[in-house]
Amino acid sequence: MKPRILLVEDDHTTALFMATAAEALPASVDIVGTRAAAHAQVTNIAYSLWLVDAHLPDGDGAGLLAELRGRGLATPAIAHTAARDDALHRALYEAGFEAVLVKPLQADTLRSALSGLLAAQRAPRVAEAWPAALAGTPGAALPVWDDAAALRALNGERAHVDALRRLFLDELPATHARVLACARDGDHAGLLEVLHRLRASCGFVGAARLGQAVAALQDAPASEQALTSLDAAAQELSLP
Repeated sequence: MKPRILLVEDDHTTALFMATAAEALPASVDIVGTRAAAHAQVTNIAYSLWLVDAHLPDGDGAGLLAELRGRGLATPAIAHTAARDDALHRALYEAGFEAVLVKPLQADTLRSALSGLLAAQRAPRVAEAWPAALAGTPGAALPVWDDAAALRALNGERAHVDALRRLFLDELPATHARVLACARDGDHAGLLEVLHRLRASCGFVGAARLGQAVAALQDAPASEQALTSLDAAAQELSLP
């Protein structure tokens, strides 16, 4: 019988990538986007593993895990986050997560962590496969789309890359508009929240130039130049 995994992730592109990768174990994957939905989901279903985003619209993953443990549920759990903050990673381990995965990551890295924990083996402490080209290196000349990076992330499955990109592009106008609105309103907390999710999505689909611009704005959220660069990169992807 295939293991059943609960994936708690509110970003649609990230959720589709992670679910597709996990289902190839093979496994069955249910997706929810909030802490409240996760509570409802585990009420009647026994899962083999929980895969929980560290940042959710209605709270954080550590708080969700504490609540579920308080209900007497002992299901193994893995956290995933786009943050590269060692203090956050330590806090997630201290909250009881068995492993912390850093997004974006490759499909085989995710499956390795999942299968290791499902087999009651110790999964890697932190797994990361962020393409170096997307790390925001100043002055680097990046392509609009990095097909090689996207194909590596999805084990060469072109159809999966195309499906993820369609979803990413469908959602990009709204995400782009929110970035501009947060910057215009001086909402740095909201800006960093949307950039956090967008950076992971860029990595999964190989949106190299936009990913670099996102990273630069994360580093300097008050920079007009960084905002202008992100605006240009997002519009470039929106062109027919």
